[in-house]
Amino acid sequence: MSDVFTTRVLNLSTGAAERVLDITGDCESFLREAAAGRDGLLNVFVPHATAGIAVLETGAGSDDDLLAALHTLLPADDRWQHRHGSPGHGRDHVLPALVPPHATLPVLGGRLELGTWQSVCLVDTNKDNPERKVRLSFLG
Repeated sequence: MSDVFTTRVLNLSTGAAERVLDITGDCESFLREAAAGRDGLLNVFVPHATAGIAVLETGAGSDDDLLAALHTLLPADDRWQHRHGSPGHGRDHVLPALVPPHATLPVLGGRLELGTWQSVCLVDTNKDNPERKVRLSFLG
């Protein structure tokens, strides 16, 4: 089955600040080896209760706009019933309902079939947990 399904875990550090981390290059690197020119699906999954995966444009301000929108929708204040960690940390546990912890993307000829400005990103608003794992799985 290894020629049909291949998986790899990325260990990433997001630091002590809220972050949108572009992992498109990691996905492409994985696919060069795992897909080897074949068609299939790439599943990207973050096994954390306080992070998500988004497909969006980066580098032109959209990543900062996403964090600003999340601040508006999920303020870091004392309204949250989930109350451990830094102030407002309960919002981080609501994040995956808005930015899901997974994405499944088409792979054609061994390459991600993204739009011109699309990137695959880890969205992490949890400043209390700077170390993240992201599981990449290719199904050919």
